[in-house]
Amino acid sequence: RFGRKPCLLVTILINSVSGVLMAFAPSYTWTVIFRLIQGLVSKGGWLTGYVLIAEFVGSNYRRAVGITYQMAFTLGLLILTALAYALPHWRWLQLAVTLPSFFFLLYYWCLPESPRWLIAQKQNDKAVEVIKHIAKGNKKKLPLSFQNLSSEDEDGEKLKPSFLDLVRTPQIRKHTLILMYSWFTSSVLYQGLIMHMGVAAENMYLDFFYSALVEFPAAFILMLTLDRIGRRYPWAAANVMAGGACLVTALVPDTLYWLKMTAACLGRMGITMCYEIICVVNPELYPTFLRNLGVLVCSSMCDLGGIITPFLVYRLAELWHELPLVIFAVIGLIDGGLVLLLPEMKGKALPETIEDAENLHR
Repeated sequence: RFGRKPCLLVTILINSVSGVLMAFAPSYTWTVIFRLIQGLVSKGGWLTGYVLIAEFVGSNYRRAVGITYQMAFTLGLLILTALAYALPHWRWLQLAVTLPSFFFLLYYWCLPESPRWLIAQKQNDKAVEVIKHIAKGNKKKLPLSFQNLSSEDEDGEKLKPSFLDLVRTPQIRKHTLILMYSWFTSSVLYQGLIMHMGVAAENMYLDFFYSALVEFPAAFILMLTLDRIGRRYPWAAANVMAGGACLVTALVPDTLYWLKMTAACLGRMGITMCYEIICVVNPELYPTFLRNLGVLVCSSMCDLGGIITPFLVYRLAELWHELPLVIFAVIGLIDGGLVLLLPEMKGKALPETIEDAENLHR
């Protein structure tokens, strides 16, 4: 409705301000309030940023830009480990990770709006200007066909997205439900493994560092496979790997800590692959006018998973310390089967209309 760029800038501003206010919060209540605000907008900005870059590039580059985008997150985890070790007081740590985000407001002057969104909103002149700017930056000549851009309006097509559009038609409804479950699974396993490792950690900083380090091999594997094999099979295999690793971690005795840690890191690598794949696939399965809403609604289950995970890790561990890992294994293996029901998007153009999205299985 408002465009990718304004949404991105607003979320960056709110995230930055609330993060600074949290560092100076006078009480626990205000700390929770500012953390809630920061949590609500930060993921929205992160996902909007991915949707924006995915709409800038063609199908041959979506895999590369998507995974590179995620690798920045992994690099941030490694930096966070060092900062947390150097700045043990949480207020200083909060300031250290929040203040640099104000620099992202410079995107206002250097980041254009998505031309796909502009075309969907019938702002073709602005879209042509953006494409000309991109062509000039790449030292390419703009084809004459781009001078006659037009929206591909279908009968009944709506330019303003609605929540009902996510469940109105059969294929998009199936995509929405599976993606919601996949986001939930990715969140529960990813955060659950981090929390569980923290509970059983011998050295909290080193264990977090090692588990974050395995995310780089995950990105490398996806770079090699997504455009060769496709999205679905690596995604299913990554879920099976994550679920199986959780089960192994639960069954290995504490006396073999090195083996337990290795299995947990493999689970972290598997679920990281799932996270990176779903960030690539989710925008690919929705038409342009519905893409941002589809990603945000589906990924909201990631937030639900984040809320539930602490209860799974800390409450169920009172019954049996490894019970959370068994539950993680079950939901991960289920997700491995469900993602095979989604269409393969390797080499396909992003859908522009609901009809395009409905025909992705063909």
